[in-house]
Amino acid sequence: MTDDGTLLRAYDEQMRGIGTPARPGLIIERDGPVLREAGQHRGFVTGPRDLGVDGPELDALIARQRDYFAARGESVEWKTRGHDRPASLTGRLRAAGFVPEDQETVVIGVAADVAGDPAVPEGTTLREVTADADLRAVAALESAVWGQDLSFLGEELIARRTSAPGDITVFAVTDDVTGQVVSAAWIVFHPGTDFAYLAGGSTLEAWRKHGIYRALVAVRAARAVARGTRYLTVDASNDSAPILGRLGFKAVTTTTPYVWTPAVSS
Repeated sequence: MTDDGTLLRAYDEQMRGIGTPARPGLIIERDGPVLREAGQHRGFVTGPRDLGVDGPELDALIARQRDYFAARGESVEWKTRGHDRPASLTGRLRAAGFVPEDQETVVIGVAADVAGDPAVPEGTTLREVTADADLRAVAALESAVWGQDLSFLGEELIARRTSAPGDITVFAVTDDVTGQVVSAAWIVFHPGTDFAYLAGGSTLEAWRKHGIYRALVAVRAARAVARGTRYLTVDASNDSAPILGRLGFKAVTTTTPYVWTPAVSS
């Protein structure tokens, strides 16, 4: 059994400061200890566990990211973890105008322990989806589940598959009668690491508590095992974390997005 400390060390060493695979229109660059991405629905900033700067130097680093995205007219997410250093990071982000969104739990599982034959309810079909129309249908499902317009997600999934098709696999569960997507999830591989990232994992309310979420975890874990990937990591919501815990995932830290949004012109 892999202990929590080993999992967290592996996560810190391999999954910090990793960006999205390059694609047209996406800007990926480093500024000191952080990596930033621009040119998608909102910018993204991430860094190592210890940024190595504090005080006025950290304030200047934060201000540079904010001002960079302000000049582009884009909002930006700074991804923090609960064990980040320096401890002053989140307070300094707030002081610079970044606002925290919901905290999630970072959980890690051993892919081989989680993989299995996915079992979905009678009357539904689980399949890998690749067509643009299907990926847009996945985005529509996510929008319905979360009650907000996430249509950009379809375009991002399409762009990711176009630029690096081997690094992302999307699965959907559909109602056999209506053809409607009732649940969806995807797995993102990070070549050169022991990890793959599980995302999506959303199900329409009427189809919950039927084992669909577990089936999507199992099929993605099986795909990871087939690729020789050792670990799976999830930024889990309060709803997902208990399910993943029962499947053998271990909570190793928390993650909170701090978001800066440009003022809307009147």
